[in-house]
Amino acid sequence: MLLAVGCSSQKLPPNFKFGAATAAYQIEGGWKADGKGKSIWDEFAHTHKDAIVDGTNGDVAADSYHLWREDVRIASELGLNQYRFSISWSRILPSGLPNNMSKAGVKYYSDLIDELLKQNIEPVVTMYHYDMPLKIQDLGGWTNPLIADWFADYARVLYSLFADRVKTWITINEAVVICDMIYNTGILAPGIKNEELGPFLCNKHLLLAHAKAYRVYEREFKDKYNGRLSLSHNILWIEPYQYPRDKELAKLGLEYMIGRYSHPIFSKEGGWPPSVEKKLLEYSLKQGFNYSRLPSFTEEEKQLLKGSADFYALNYYTTHMIRPAKEGEKGTWFLNGSPELGAMLEIPADAELSASVIMPVYPKGLRKTLSYLKNSYGDIDILITENGYPGKHQMYDHVRLKYIKDHLTQVYLAIKEDKVHVIGYTYWALMDNFEWNSGYSVTFGLYAMDHKDPKKIRSPRLSSQYYACVIKTHEINVSDECVNENIEKLHLQEYHSFGNSVCASKALIVLLILFYFS
Repeated sequence: MLLAVGCSSQKLPPNFKFGAATAAYQIEGGWKADGKGKSIWDEFAHTHKDAIVDGTNGDVAADSYHLWREDVRIASELGLNQYRFSISWSRILPSGLPNNMSKAGVKYYSDLIDELLKQNIEPVVTMYHYDMPLKIQDLGGWTNPLIADWFADYARVLYSLFADRVKTWITINEAVVICDMIYNTGILAPGIKNEELGPFLCNKHLLLAHAKAYRVYEREFKDKYNGRLSLSHNILWIEPYQYPRDKELAKLGLEYMIGRYSHPIFSKEGGWPPSVEKKLLEYSLKQGFNYSRLPSFTEEEKQLLKGSADFYALNYYTTHMIRPAKEGEKGTWFLNGSPELGAMLEIPADAELSASVIMPVYPKGLRKTLSYLKNSYGDIDILITENGYPGKHQMYDHVRLKYIKDHLTQVYLAIKEDKVHVIGYTYWALMDNFEWNSGYSVTFGLYAMDHKDPKKIRSPRLSSQYYACVIKTHEINVSDECVNENIEKLHLQEYHSFGNSVCASKALIVLLILFYFS
Protein backbone atom coordinates (compact mmCIF):
# COMPACT_ATOMS: atom_id res chain seq x y z
CA MET A 1 0.00 0.00 0.00
CA LEU A 2 2.87 2.35 0.80
CA LEU A 3 4.29 1.95 -2.69
CA ALA A 4 1.05 3.19 -4.20
CA VAL A 5 1.37 6.61 -2.65
CA GLY A 6 2.52 9.34 -5.08
CA CYS A 7 5.62 11.48 -4.65
CA SER A 8 5.79 15.23 -4.96
CA SER A 9 8.12 16.67 -7.55
CA GLN A 10 11.33 18.24 -6.28
CA LYS A 11 13.15 19.38 -9.36
CA LEU A 12 16.40 21.29 -9.27
CA PRO A 13 16.93 24.17 -11.73
CA PRO A 14 17.82 23.27 -15.35
CA ASN A 15 21.21 25.02 -15.11
CA PHE A 16 22.09 23.26 -11.82
CA LYS A 17 25.32 21.26 -12.20
CA PHE A 18 26.00 17.83 -10.73
CA GLY A 19 29.49 16.55 -10.04
CA ALA A 20 31.63 14.11 -8.12
CA ALA A 21 35.03 14.66 -6.54
CA THR A 22 38.37 13.03 -5.77
CA ALA A 23 41.81 14.22 -4.64
CA ALA A 24 45.29 13.44 -5.94
CA TYR A 25 46.88 11.60 -3.02
CA GLN A 26 43.69 9.65 -2.38
CA ILE A 27 43.40 8.14 -5.89
CA GLU A 28 46.48 8.64 -8.05
CA GLY A 29 49.10 6.29 -6.68
CA GLY A 30 52.29 6.52 -8.73
CA TRP A 31 53.80 8.18 -5.68
CA LYS A 32 57.30 8.34 -7.16
CA ALA A 33 56.52 7.73 -10.83
CA ASP A 34 58.22 9.80 -13.53
CA GLY A 35 60.19 11.98 -11.14
CA LYS A 36 57.33 13.07 -8.89
CA GLY A 37 58.58 14.80 -5.74
CA LYS A 38 57.67 13.65 -2.24
CA SER A 39 54.63 15.17 -0.56
CA ILE A 40 53.95 15.39 3.15
CA TRP A 41 51.48 12.51 2.80
CA ASP A 42 54.03 10.31 1.06
CA GLU A 43 56.32 10.88 4.03
CA PHE A 44 53.66 10.70 6.75
CA ALA A 45 52.04 7.48 5.53
CA HIS A 46 55.44 5.77 5.34
CA THR A 47 56.72 6.93 8.73
CA HIS A 48 53.48 7.04 10.78
CA LYS A 49 51.80 3.77 9.85
CA ASP A 50 50.25 3.56 13.30
CA ALA A 51 48.36 6.81 12.59
CA ILE A 52 46.37 5.09 9.83
CA VAL A 53 43.69 2.65 10.96
CA ASP A 54 44.58 -0.18 8.59
CA GLY A 55 48.26 0.67 8.18
CA THR A 56 47.85 1.42 4.47
CA ASN A 57 48.98 4.33 2.30
CA GLY A 58 48.33 6.02 -1.02
CA ASP A 59 51.32 4.60 -2.89
CA VAL A 60 48.96 2.90 -5.36
CA ALA A 61 45.47 3.87 -4.15
CA ALA A 62 43.05 3.65 -7.10
CA ASP A 63 46.05 3.82 -9.47
CA SER A 64 44.45 6.74 -11.29
CA TYR A 65 47.86 7.86 -12.51
CA HIS A 66 47.64 4.89 -14.86
CA LEU A 67 43.88 4.26 -14.91
CA TRP A 68 42.65 7.81 -15.41
CA ARG A 69 40.68 6.77 -18.47
CA GLU A 70 38.61 4.53 -16.19
CA ASP A 71 37.85 7.54 -13.99
CA VAL A 72 36.64 9.48 -17.01
CA ARG A 73 34.64 6.49 -18.21
CA ILE A 74 32.67 6.13 -14.98
CA ALA A 75 32.22 9.91 -14.74
CA SER A 76 30.72 9.80 -18.23
CA GLU A 77 28.66 6.73 -17.33
CA LEU A 78 27.10 8.74 -14.49
CA GLY A 79 26.43 11.68 -16.79
CA LEU A 80 28.39 14.09 -14.60
CA ASN A 81 28.35 17.75 -15.58
CA GLN A 82 31.52 18.37 -13.57
CA TYR A 83 34.40 16.30 -12.21
CA ARG A 84 36.37 17.86 -9.39
CA PHE A 85 39.91 16.55 -8.97
CA SER A 86 43.06 17.95 -7.46
CA ILE A 87 46.53 18.43 -8.87
CA SER A 88 49.49 17.14 -6.91
CA TRP A 89 51.78 20.14 -6.44
CA SER A 90 54.85 17.88 -6.29
CA ARG A 91 53.83 15.95 -9.42
CA ILE A 92 53.94 19.18 -11.44
CA LEU A 93 56.80 20.83 -9.52
CA PRO A 94 58.86 18.11 -7.76
CA SER A 95 60.63 20.62 -5.51
CA GLY A 96 57.54 22.79 -5.09
CA LEU A 97 59.21 25.65 -6.97
CA PRO A 98 58.78 26.60 -10.65
CA ASN A 99 62.41 26.13 -11.68
CA ASN A 100 61.86 22.39 -12.12
CA MET A 101 58.73 21.28 -13.96
CA SER A 102 57.85 17.64 -14.66
CA LYS A 103 56.84 17.03 -18.29
CA ALA A 104 55.27 13.70 -17.32
CA GLY A 105 53.19 15.34 -14.59
CA VAL A 106 52.01 18.06 -16.97
CA LYS A 107 51.05 15.47 -19.59
CA TYR A 108 49.07 13.40 -17.07
CA TYR A 109 46.81 16.28 -16.08
CA SER A 110 46.60 17.69 -19.58
CA ASP A 111 45.44 14.34 -20.97
CA LEU A 112 42.89 13.98 -18.16
CA ILE A 113 41.47 17.44 -18.83
CA ASP A 114 41.28 16.84 -22.57
CA GLU A 115 39.44 13.55 -22.13
CA LEU A 116 36.95 15.06 -19.69
CA LEU A 117 36.16 17.85 -22.14
CA LYS A 118 35.82 15.30 -24.92
CA GLN A 119 33.12 13.62 -22.81
CA ASN A 120 31.41 17.00 -22.13
CA ILE A 121 32.44 16.97 -18.48
CA GLU A 122 33.72 20.23 -17.04
CA PRO A 123 36.97 19.87 -15.06
CA VAL A 124 36.87 21.59 -11.67
CA VAL A 125 40.48 21.74 -10.53
CA THR A 126 41.72 22.01 -6.96
CA MET A 127 45.29 23.26 -6.70
CA TYR A 128 45.94 22.04 -3.17
CA HIS A 129 44.25 19.16 -1.34
CA TYR A 130 46.45 18.45 1.72
CA ASP A 131 49.58 17.30 -0.18
CA MET A 132 52.25 19.93 0.42
CA PRO A 133 55.59 19.22 -1.32
CA LEU A 134 57.91 17.90 1.39
CA LYS A 135 60.64 20.38 0.48
CA ILE A 136 58.25 23.28 1.07
CA GLN A 137 57.09 21.77 4.35
CA ASP A 138 60.70 21.48 5.48
CA LEU A 139 60.81 25.28 5.29
CA GLY A 140 57.75 25.64 7.50
CA GLY A 141 54.88 25.06 5.09
CA TRP A 142 51.81 27.11 5.91
CA THR A 143 53.48 28.72 8.94
CA ASN A 144 56.13 30.41 6.77
CA PRO A 145 54.91 33.79 5.42
CA LEU A 146 56.76 33.13 2.15
CA ILE A 147 54.30 30.34 1.39
CA ALA A 148 51.93 32.94 -0.07
CA ASP A 149 54.44 33.79 -2.82
CA TRP A 150 55.43 30.15 -3.39
CA PHE A 151 51.80 29.17 -3.78
CA ALA A 152 51.15 32.08 -6.16
CA ASP A 153 54.09 30.93 -8.30
CA TYR A 154 52.64 27.41 -8.37
CA ALA A 155 49.22 28.79 -9.31
CA ARG A 156 50.73 30.79 -12.18
CA VAL A 157 52.28 27.59 -13.54
CA LEU A 158 48.89 25.84 -13.47
CA TYR A 159 47.11 28.74 -15.15
CA SER A 160 49.77 28.86 -17.87
CA LEU A 161 49.32 25.15 -18.54
CA PHE A 162 45.59 24.60 -18.15
CA ALA A 163 43.60 27.87 -17.94
CA ASP A 164 42.71 27.63 -21.62
CA ARG A 165 40.61 24.56 -20.72
CA VAL A 166 39.83 24.87 -17.00
CA LYS A 167 37.22 27.50 -16.13
CA THR A 168 36.54 26.63 -12.49
CA TRP A 169 39.36 26.59 -9.95
CA ILE A 170 39.56 25.84 -6.23
CA THR A 171 42.80 27.18 -4.82
CA ILE A 172 42.86 25.35 -1.47
CA ASN A 173 40.65 22.64 -0.01
CA GLU A 174 39.34 22.89 3.56
CA ALA A 175 41.49 25.48 5.25
CA VAL A 176 39.96 24.65 8.63
CA VAL A 177 41.29 21.09 8.37
CA ILE A 178 44.72 22.19 7.12
CA CYS A 179 45.14 24.74 9.90
CA ASP A 180 42.92 23.82 12.84
CA MET A 181 42.72 20.04 12.78
CA ILE A 182 46.31 19.42 11.77
CA TYR A 183 48.05 21.85 14.14
CA ASN A 184 45.69 21.16 17.06
CA THR A 185 46.06 17.38 16.87
CA GLY A 186 49.08 16.39 14.77
CA ILE A 187 47.14 13.32 13.58
CA LEU A 188 47.31 14.26 9.89
CA ALA A 189 50.31 15.01 7.69
CA PRO A 190 52.76 16.58 8.32
CA GLY A 191 52.21 15.33 11.88
CA ILE A 192 53.09 18.61 13.60
CA LYS A 193 51.17 19.59 16.73
CA ASN A 194 51.41 23.22 17.80
CA GLU A 195 48.16 24.41 19.35
CA GLU A 196 49.29 27.85 20.42
CA LEU A 197 50.55 29.44 17.19
CA GLY A 198 50.30 26.84 14.41
CA PRO A 199 46.58 27.11 13.61
CA PHE A 200 46.57 30.89 13.50
CA LEU A 201 49.80 31.44 11.56
CA CYS A 202 48.46 28.90 9.06
CA ASN A 203 45.09 30.67 9.08
CA LYS A 204 46.57 33.97 7.97
CA HIS A 205 49.23 32.72 5.54
CA LEU A 206 46.88 30.27 3.85
CA LEU A 207 44.33 33.01 3.20
CA LEU A 208 47.02 35.29 1.80
CA ALA A 209 48.29 32.45 -0.42
CA HIS A 210 44.79 32.01 -1.79
CA ALA A 211 44.40 35.75 -2.36
CA LYS A 212 47.73 36.08 -4.17
CA ALA A 213 46.85 33.13 -6.40
CA TYR A 214 43.51 34.78 -7.15
CA ARG A 215 45.13 38.13 -8.01
CA VAL A 216 47.61 36.40 -10.37
CA TYR A 217 44.67 35.00 -12.32
CA GLU A 218 42.82 38.32 -12.18
CA ARG A 219 45.78 40.28 -13.54
CA GLU A 220 47.24 37.86 -16.06
CA PHE A 221 44.55 35.39 -17.19
CA LYS A 222 41.03 36.62 -16.44
CA ASP A 223 40.54 38.77 -19.53
CA LYS A 224 41.66 35.95 -21.82
CA TYR A 225 39.98 32.93 -20.21
CA ASN A 226 37.21 34.34 -17.98
CA GLY A 227 37.38 31.56 -15.39
CA ARG A 228 36.09 31.59 -11.81
CA LEU A 229 38.02 30.92 -8.62
CA SER A 230 37.34 30.26 -4.96
CA LEU A 231 38.64 28.21 -2.03
CA SER A 232 36.56 25.46 -0.44
CA HIS A 233 35.35 25.65 3.14
CA ASN A 234 34.55 22.59 5.24
CA ILE A 235 31.71 23.90 7.38
CA LEU A 236 30.58 22.20 10.54
CA TRP A 237 27.13 23.66 11.19
CA ILE A 238 26.78 24.66 14.86
CA GLU A 239 23.58 24.94 16.89
CA PRO A 240 22.91 25.78 20.56
CA TYR A 241 22.98 22.73 22.82
CA GLN A 242 20.50 24.42 25.16
CA TYR A 243 18.31 27.25 23.90
CA PRO A 244 18.33 30.15 24.69
CA ARG A 245 21.31 29.74 27.03
CA ASP A 246 23.77 28.83 24.27
CA LYS A 247 22.41 31.07 21.51
CA GLU A 248 25.24 33.63 21.67
CA LEU A 249 27.86 30.92 22.05
CA ALA A 250 26.54 29.23 18.89
CA LYS A 251 26.74 32.55 17.06
CA LEU A 252 30.37 32.96 18.15
CA GLY A 253 31.04 29.34 17.21
CA LEU A 254 29.82 29.96 13.66
CA GLU A 255 31.95 33.08 13.35
CA TYR A 256 34.94 31.06 14.56
CA MET A 257 34.10 28.16 12.23
CA ILE A 258 32.95 30.06 9.13
CA GLY A 259 33.91 33.69 9.65
CA ARG A 260 37.64 33.21 10.17
CA TYR A 261 37.96 31.79 6.66
CA SER A 262 35.12 33.70 4.98
CA HIS A 263 34.82 37.17 6.53
CA PRO A 264 38.20 38.39 5.16
CA ILE A 265 37.06 37.47 1.62
CA PHE A 266 33.29 37.80 1.43
CA SER A 267 32.39 40.57 3.90
CA LYS A 268 32.20 44.25 3.01
CA GLU A 269 34.45 45.18 5.93
CA GLY A 270 37.19 42.62 5.40
CA GLY A 271 39.61 41.39 8.04
CA TRP A 272 38.85 38.96 10.85
CA PRO A 273 35.33 38.83 12.33
CA PRO A 274 35.43 41.42 15.15
CA SER A 275 33.97 38.99 17.70
CA VAL A 276 36.68 36.41 16.95
CA GLU A 277 39.46 38.99 16.97
CA LYS A 278 38.28 40.23 20.38
CA LYS A 279 37.90 36.74 21.84
CA LEU A 280 41.35 35.59 20.69
CA LEU A 281 43.03 38.72 22.07
CA GLU A 282 41.35 38.28 25.45
CA TYR A 283 42.26 34.60 25.61
CA SER A 284 45.86 35.22 24.49
CA LEU A 285 46.40 37.90 27.14
CA LYS A 286 44.88 35.61 29.76
CA GLN A 287 47.42 32.95 28.74
CA GLY A 288 50.29 35.35 29.32
CA PHE A 289 50.95 36.45 25.73
CA ASN A 290 51.58 40.15 25.02
CA TYR A 291 49.73 39.90 21.70
CA SER A 292 46.95 37.97 20.08
CA ARG A 293 47.79 34.48 18.86
CA LEU A 294 45.70 35.39 15.80
CA PRO A 295 48.02 37.64 13.76
CA SER A 296 46.40 40.79 12.44
CA PHE A 297 46.11 41.85 8.81
CA THR A 298 47.62 45.06 7.49
CA GLU A 299 45.30 47.33 5.54
CA GLU A 300 47.06 46.26 2.36
CA GLU A 301 46.45 42.60 3.20
CA LYS A 302 42.78 43.28 3.93
CA GLN A 303 42.37 44.80 0.49
CA LEU A 304 44.24 41.91 -1.11
CA LEU A 305 41.80 39.45 0.45
CA LYS A 306 38.52 41.31 0.02
CA GLY A 307 36.60 40.00 -2.98
CA SER A 308 39.18 37.34 -3.82
CA ALA A 309 36.55 34.72 -4.75
CA ASP A 310 33.98 34.53 -7.53
CA PHE A 311 31.68 32.10 -5.72
CA TYR A 312 31.44 30.28 -2.39
CA ALA A 313 32.72 26.68 -2.41
CA LEU A 314 31.14 24.65 0.38
CA ASN A 315 31.99 21.22 1.78
CA TYR A 316 29.27 20.03 4.17
CA TYR A 317 29.21 16.77 6.10
CA THR A 318 27.75 17.22 9.56
CA THR A 319 26.39 19.34 12.43
CA HIS A 320 27.28 19.64 16.12
CA MET A 321 25.70 21.33 19.14
CA ILE A 322 27.74 23.75 21.24
CA ARG A 323 27.70 24.28 25.01
CA PRO A 324 29.94 25.93 27.62
CA ALA A 325 32.83 23.76 28.76
CA LYS A 326 32.62 22.40 32.29
CA GLU A 327 35.44 22.65 34.78
CA GLY A 328 38.40 20.60 33.53
CA GLU A 329 36.99 20.04 30.02
CA LYS A 330 39.22 20.95 27.10
CA GLY A 331 38.09 20.31 23.57
CA THR A 332 39.95 20.28 20.26
CA TRP A 333 38.61 22.46 17.46
CA PHE A 334 36.72 21.36 15.47
CA LEU A 335 36.48 17.78 16.68
CA ASN A 336 34.82 18.23 20.06
CA GLY A 337 35.30 21.75 21.32
CA SER A 338 37.50 24.84 21.65
CA PRO A 339 39.53 26.08 24.62
CA GLU A 340 39.63 29.51 22.97
CA LEU A 341 35.83 29.70 23.06
CA GLY A 342 35.52 27.82 26.35
CA ALA A 343 33.14 25.48 24.58
CA MET A 344 32.46 21.82 23.89
CA LEU A 345 30.69 20.23 20.94
CA GLU A 346 28.10 17.45 21.10
CA ILE A 347 26.51 15.27 18.44
CA PRO A 348 22.82 16.15 17.89
CA ALA A 349 20.51 13.66 19.57
CA ASP A 350 18.57 13.11 16.33
CA ALA A 351 21.65 12.63 14.11
CA GLU A 352 22.26 9.24 12.52
CA LEU A 353 25.65 7.65 13.06
CA SER A 354 27.89 6.68 10.14
CA ALA A 355 31.12 4.72 9.79
CA SER A 356 33.02 7.87 10.78
CA VAL A 357 32.66 8.93 14.41
CA ILE A 358 33.19 12.58 13.47
CA MET A 359 30.56 12.58 10.70
CA PRO A 360 27.08 11.91 12.09
CA VAL A 361 24.44 12.40 9.41
CA TYR A 362 22.37 15.57 9.79
CA PRO A 363 20.96 16.78 6.43
CA LYS A 364 19.03 19.73 7.92
CA GLY A 365 22.34 21.38 8.73
CA LEU A 366 23.08 21.80 5.03
CA ARG A 367 20.04 24.00 4.40
CA LYS A 368 20.81 26.03 7.53
CA THR A 369 24.40 26.50 6.38
CA LEU A 370 23.30 27.66 2.93
CA SER A 371 20.84 30.15 4.41
CA TYR A 372 23.45 31.42 6.86
CA LEU A 373 25.91 32.08 4.05
CA LYS A 374 23.32 34.05 2.11
CA ASN A 375 22.32 36.07 5.17
CA SER A 376 25.95 36.75 6.06
CA TYR A 377 27.46 37.47 2.64
CA GLY A 378 24.58 38.28 0.31
CA ASP A 379 23.29 36.63 -2.86
CA ILE A 380 26.51 34.90 -3.82
CA ASP A 381 26.73 31.81 -6.00
CA ILE A 382 27.32 28.73 -3.85
CA LEU A 383 28.82 25.56 -5.29
CA ILE A 384 28.67 22.52 -3.00
CA THR A 385 32.09 21.03 -3.65
CA GLU A 386 31.79 18.04 -1.27
CA ASN A 387 29.04 16.10 0.47
CA GLY A 388 29.26 12.36 1.02
CA TYR A 389 28.43 9.35 3.15
CA PRO A 390 31.17 7.39 4.98
CA GLY A 391 30.20 3.73 4.97
CA LYS A 392 31.79 0.31 5.24
CA HIS A 393 32.60 -2.08 2.41
CA GLN A 394 29.61 -4.34 3.10
CA MET A 395 27.25 -1.44 3.72
CA TYR A 396 23.72 -1.80 2.37
CA ASP A 397 23.96 0.95 -0.25
CA HIS A 398 20.39 2.16 0.13
CA VAL A 399 21.74 4.09 3.12
CA ARG A 400 24.02 6.11 0.82
CA LEU A 401 21.21 6.57 -1.69
CA LYS A 402 19.01 7.97 1.10
CA TYR A 403 21.89 10.22 2.24
CA ILE A 404 22.19 11.80 -1.21
CA LYS A 405 18.43 12.18 -1.57
CA ASP A 406 18.01 13.76 1.87
CA HIS A 407 20.81 16.29 1.29
CA LEU A 408 19.58 17.18 -2.19
CA THR A 409 16.14 17.76 -0.67
CA GLN A 410 17.69 20.31 1.70
CA VAL A 411 19.42 21.96 -1.26
CA TYR A 412 16.07 22.09 -3.09
CA LEU A 413 14.40 23.72 -0.07
CA ALA A 414 17.23 26.24 0.27
CA ILE A 415 16.79 27.23 -3.36
CA LYS A 416 12.99 27.24 -3.42
CA GLU A 417 12.08 28.50 0.04
CA ASP A 418 15.15 30.47 1.14
CA LYS A 419 16.10 31.81 -2.32
CA VAL A 420 19.74 30.77 -1.94
CA HIS A 421 21.64 30.72 -5.24
CA VAL A 422 23.09 27.21 -5.15
CA ILE A 423 24.61 26.48 -8.56
CA GLY A 424 25.74 22.88 -8.14
CA TYR A 425 26.25 19.80 -5.99
CA THR A 426 29.36 17.61 -5.90
CA TYR A 427 29.26 14.19 -4.30
CA TRP A 428 32.34 12.92 -2.44
CA ALA A 429 33.59 10.62 -3.79
CA LEU A 430 33.44 9.28 -7.31
CA MET A 431 34.93 6.01 -6.06
CA ASP A 432 36.37 4.47 -2.92
CA ASN A 433 39.80 5.84 -2.15
CA PHE A 434 42.43 6.32 0.54
CA GLU A 435 40.56 8.20 3.27
CA TRP A 436 43.46 9.71 5.18
CA ASN A 437 43.66 8.28 8.73
CA SER A 438 40.89 5.80 7.94
CA GLY A 439 42.91 4.31 5.09
CA TYR A 440 40.65 2.03 3.08
CA SER A 441 38.47 1.04 6.04
CA VAL A 442 35.84 3.69 5.24
CA THR A 443 34.11 3.96 1.87
CA PHE A 444 32.57 7.06 0.31
CA GLY A 445 32.42 5.96 -3.33
CA LEU A 446 29.56 5.91 -5.76
CA TYR A 447 31.74 3.19 -7.25
CA ALA A 448 33.19 0.47 -5.03
CA MET A 449 36.83 -0.48 -5.32
CA ASP A 450 38.83 -3.17 -3.55
CA HIS A 451 42.26 -1.65 -2.97
CA LYS A 452 43.74 -5.16 -2.72
CA ASP A 453 42.61 -5.95 -6.26
CA PRO A 454 45.57 -5.27 -8.62
CA LYS A 455 43.15 -4.38 -11.41
CA LYS A 456 41.47 -1.69 -9.27
CA ILE A 457 38.10 -2.36 -10.86
CA ARG A 458 35.51 0.39 -10.27
CA SER A 459 32.13 -1.29 -9.60
CA PRO A 460 28.93 0.81 -9.60
CA ARG A 461 26.88 0.88 -6.42
CA LEU A 462 23.12 1.37 -6.37
CA SER A 463 23.63 4.95 -5.17
CA SER A 464 25.50 5.68 -8.40
CA GLN A 465 22.46 4.68 -10.42
CA TYR A 466 20.13 6.81 -8.34
CA TYR A 467 22.52 9.74 -8.75
CA ALA A 468 22.73 9.12 -12.52
CA CYS A 469 18.93 9.37 -12.68
CA VAL A 470 18.93 12.61 -10.68
CA ILE A 471 21.53 14.06 -13.05
CA LYS A 472 19.52 12.98 -16.06
CA THR A 473 16.16 14.36 -14.84
CA HIS A 474 17.12 16.96 -12.19
CA GLU A 475 14.34 15.31 -10.18
CA ILE A 476 15.20 14.23 -6.62
CA ASN A 477 12.28 11.79 -6.36
CA VAL A 478 13.36 9.86 -9.42
CA SER A 479 11.21 7.11 -10.88
CA ASP A 480 12.03 3.50 -10.14
CA GLU A 481 11.81 2.95 -13.88
CA CYS A 482 14.88 5.11 -14.43
CA VAL A 483 16.84 3.40 -11.66
CA ASN A 484 15.88 -0.05 -12.89
CA GLU A 485 16.89 0.81 -16.45
CA ASN A 486 20.37 1.64 -15.19
CA ILE A 487 20.48 -1.46 -13.02
CA GLU A 488 19.55 -3.68 -15.97
CA LYS A 489 22.08 -1.94 -18.16
CA LEU A 490 24.89 -2.55 -15.68
CA HIS A 491 23.70 -6.04 -14.70
CA LEU A 492 23.44 -5.25 -11.01
CA GLN A 493 21.49 -8.42 -10.29
CA GLU A 494 21.64 -8.03 -6.54
CA TYR A 495 19.64 -4.80 -6.78
CA HIS A 496 16.77 -6.05 -8.93
CA SER A 497 14.48 -6.10 -5.92
CA PHE A 498 14.52 -2.30 -5.85
CA GLY A 499 10.98 -2.23 -7.29
CA ASN A 500 9.32 -0.68 -10.31
CA SER A 501 6.54 1.40 -8.87
CA VAL A 502 5.98 5.04 -8.11
CA CYS A 503 9.28 6.58 -6.99
CA ALA A 504 12.59 5.72 -5.40
CA SER A 505 11.85 7.48 -2.13
CA LYS A 506 8.76 5.36 -1.35
CA ALA A 507 10.39 2.12 -2.43
CA LEU A 508 13.36 3.11 -0.32
CA ILE A 509 11.22 3.41 2.80
CA VAL A 510 10.02 -0.16 2.41
CA LEU A 511 13.52 -1.44 1.73
CA LEU A 512 14.93 0.35 4.74
CA ILE A 513 12.15 -1.02 6.96
CA LEU A 514 12.88 -4.53 5.70
CA PHE A 515 16.60 -3.98 6.21
CA TYR A 516 16.48 -2.56 9.72
CA PHE A 517 13.88 -4.98 11.02
CA SER A 518 15.01 -8.18 9.29
